[in-house]
Amino acid sequence: MTRVSIIGATGYSGAELCGLLANHRHTEIVGVFGSGKRGEESVEIESVHPRLRGIVRGAVQPASLDRVIATRPDAVFLATPHEASHELAPALLEQGIVVFDLSAAFRLPDPRAYPRHYGFEHLHPHLLARAAYGIAELNAEAIAASDLVAVPGCYPTSVILPLRPLADADLIDPALPVIVDATSGVSGAGRTPNPRTIFSEVSLQAYGVCGHRHEPEMAVHGAAEVIFTPHLGCFDRGILSTIHLPLRRGVGEAQLRDTLAAAYADAPFLRLLPAGSWPAVADVARTNFCDIGLAVHPRLPHAIVSSTIDNLVKGAAGQAVQCFNIRFGHAATEALLPRHAALLSEAGASS
Repeated sequence: MTRVSIIGATGYSGAELCGLLANHRHTEIVGVFGSGKRGEESVEIESVHPRLRGIVRGAVQPASLDRVIATRPDAVFLATPHEASHELAPALLEQGIVVFDLSAAFRLPDPRAYPRHYGFEHLHPHLLARAAYGIAELNAEAIAASDLVAVPGCYPTSVILPLRPLADADLIDPALPVIVDATSGVSGAGRTPNPRTIFSEVSLQAYGVCGHRHEPEMAVHGAAEVIFTPHLGCFDRGILSTIHLPLRRGVGEAQLRDTLAAAYADAPFLRLLPAGSWPAVADVARTNFCDIGLAVHPRLPHAIVSSTIDNLVKGAAGQAVQCFNIRFGHAATEALLPRHAALLSEAGASS
């Protein structure tokens, strides 16, 4: 059994981690901690997340490095603010602990980007070069070899998965930017109370226009210039991204489909939809799937790609567990497929 501790268990992504890892056949949860904020007290996890009652036992303890190390984990998941991960990850790595960081503290390779986009000076540039960017479908070899995995953001995941194979195949016109309009459910804003995300106040609207912090992550790891506009949606979870791709002359829909199909032929969580079918948030809710649909304009060299994920699963906790499975040699789908699908898979393997 691989011993794991979770820091940030009181948040939405932390709750998803607790639920997924509790259902992991090769994992023992040995510690559950808060986000490291001052003034935190121990609290029973079921009082914070009632849906985990009887699934994850014990108290969520205030996070401190000594308490976490005392649980003797093989791996630690950081569902913490960027600055907290920036502080905790180096100390955990020094103890020989594998770190899966769900914040943005190690996602961008250039330390100069952090003051501009995240508001803090990065003091560990050597770790930026060491960190593996955690999109399992595109970076499995690096993830398997790294003790620090920077789990991607939810918006970037929904964009990079369809974008990167097409950019690598040189199908996109580099003279024009890729335009991304994406809508996320309110859980993407976290649990901290905010009038904009109160049930009776939430409304469909753009935010972070011309400067959202996820834009450089999309550009760096998607290998294309990106203009990104996020929107707040009137639903609890999920992301739908509409991606406008300027194409090189002569590139058609069949070529785009063949490229994505080849790139993800062995990817259990990528579903390329047939022509005329378009992804829906409800189709991926509470799963680790990414659904992709696309079409090419009949008159212009322009493709519209639609991608949808659950922001808390494939966009956070599920992706982290997928990376964990790769790093520790477990089946890629362990704890991530719906149980009935896993049973069908086991029955097929034994027949």
